[in-house]
Amino acid sequence: MESETNDPQPLQEERYDMSGARLALTLCVTKAREGSEVDMDALKYMFRYLKFESIMKRDPTAQQFLDELDDFQQTIENWEEPVSCAFVVLMAHGEEGLLKGEDDKMVRLEDLFEVLNNKNCKALRGKPKVYIIQACRGEHRDPGEELGGDEVAVIKKDNPQTIPTYTDTIHIYSTVEGFLSYRHDQKGSGFIQTLTDVFIHKKGSITELIEEVTRLMAKTEVMQEGKPRKVNPEVQSTLRKKLYLQ
Repeated sequence: MESETNDPQPLQEERYDMSGARLALTLCVTKAREGSEVDMDALKYMFRYLKFESIMKRDPTAQQFLDELDDFQQTIENWEEPVSCAFVVLMAHGEEGLLKGEDDKMVRLEDLFEVLNNKNCKALRGKPKVYIIQACRGEHRDPGEELGGDEVAVIKKDNPQTIPTYTDTIHIYSTVEGFLSYRHDQKGSGFIQTLTDVFIHKKGSITELIEEVTRLMAKTEVMQEGKPRKVNPEVQSTLRKKLYLQ
């Protein structure tokens, strides 16, 4: 007699409640970053289209990156209605884990991310937080490749009344760890231009939208120093539910 096999069950889809306010903060160093105004225009249009209250700040110093995040946290905490979702866009020169302020000093991404986590921002506890980082993460250049044909014990707790400090966050980087990010002096960055276009014209959860951004960018070549280069975004996510922006 054949042993019975259990059919896999489809996942139950849980969505974040997006009925409340949506707030966005963009911090962009434009100094020595031609094309960044074009990116800011694209983001401004996207946030208006997706019904986000959007704050944009140009040329923050390293300290102002932190100060503006702190102010944004206070704005969220004091908002007159519940906040459903927060977007933070960070655009600057950088290297792995660091962004360079307008004053050429460095600020740690980790310190910026911490401001809105579940511990430090009660108003966003269990709410989705999206970070978009357009910056280099190292010096590597990707020429592209030809396409050819331990167990861990998990302890479960029933209905815990707490959630981890760092859940409900998605970090979307313009490039993978260790690599350069590219920006055109007239057209802006391929990453921000592609992302804003997809987020406006396509429907799906944010992870599906980012897959589409990655697919489009993987098809594109960037000419740099007369040589074709490839670049693709990278996502780190601790989202617990599906996030739909429209």
